[in-house]
Amino acid sequence: MPKHGKIYRDALEKIDREHEYAPAEAVALLKEIPKKTFNESVELHVRTGLNVRHADEQLRGTIALPHGLGKDVTVAVFAKGDAAREAQEAGADHVGDDDLAKKVEEGFTDFDVAIATPDMMPVVGKLGRILGPQGKMPNPKVGTVTTDVRKAVEESKAGKVEYRTDRTAIVHLVIGKADFDERKLLENYAAVVEELIRAKPSAAKGRYLRAITLSTTMSPGIKVDPARTRDLVEEEAEAPAAA
Repeated sequence: MPKHGKIYRDALEKIDREHEYAPAEAVALLKEIPKKTFNESVELHVRTGLNVRHADEQLRGTIALPHGLGKDVTVAVFAKGDAAREAQEAGADHVGDDDLAKKVEEGFTDFDVAIATPDMMPVVGKLGRILGPQGKMPNPKVGTVTTDVRKAVEESKAGKVEYRTDRTAIVHLVIGKADFDERKLLENYAAVVEELIRAKPSAAKGRYLRAITLSTTMSPGIKVDPARTRDLVEEEAEAPAAA
């Protein structure tokens, strides 16, 4: 068993690893965990009952979190002409066509999101071996291959994030930072769970959301009751204000 530092061990003592907490309880507990010297990300891990070997049980999409991610999102856009100008006006950090593709081929991947216009995909498609493993390959299914680059850039900058099941049918997402207040974390959490329920593949069988865990980058996981969704999240979030 790996050895953990004192901060991790202190956090572990606060958490009942077998108990499934209500969302508000889990977030409150997360906020009580001793902090590291940096502002950790808050991570959400959702184990689904999907059989991801079947094409009709794949889960993938995007969601704009109500309170963003708490960090600046760096956006690269592969576009030419008017589309490139629109991307720059919308605040894209890196804009180019063949020149940007060449930089990526040479190892440049210092961006969080890549967006491309359809006409650039013959060029961008060749970057799949680099961008694919990093989860940065533009894809029309999630709105990152589009003619409306202005909207795509603005949404990415505002905290729109992609979600997808991994090979073990788990969705991993960052939903904010440790210094977010409880309400912001709860509302981001609720938005993600609602989106996953909305996007449930019609071919899915059996229990869909099997387990949910919240953690910071380096903290132990806190189990959350999958049955407690938006109504209860809102009810519990409003309780302190009503007191």
